[in-house]
Amino acid sequence: CENRRARHEYSILDTMEAGVALAGSEVKSLRAGGASLAEAYVRFEDGEAWLVDAHIAAYEPASSQNHDPRRRRKLLLRRTEMDRWAKRARERGLTAVPLRLYFRGPWAKLEVGLGRGRKLHDKRAAMKERDDRREMDRGARGG
Repeated sequence: CENRRARHEYSILDTMEAGVALAGSEVKSLRAGGASLAEAYVRFEDGEAWLVDAHIAAYEPASSQNHDPRRRRKLLLRRTEMDRWAKRARERGLTAVPLRLYFRGPWAKLEVGLGRGRKLHDKRAAMKERDDRREMDRGARGG
């Protein structure tokens, strides 16, 4: 699953890959495609990183052993990476946002980006630049 709005709302300065500690029913639900990162963010507390407000849908066949869809999930990072990112995320205007949730082999991974929030005029400029680039590519191919 991908957080498309994150690249629109933030200018991504740096990215990293983190493992995610999941329950069995969460893994099954992810493989079935039941996840959303739209409102999610990463929080650094007490020397640990947490994925907050990510929605992983309940897995129906698990019924009684199911998970809470909005629970906090621990991110698995090396201590040095975590400390460096926590320090940078505390800077004014910087936020750690989840970009993609995917599987690498049997392991669930989260791509986390360090972003600075964009103002409305920045978003418009980025959209215009993207549209201009698309038009130029079309012209080069068609001509």
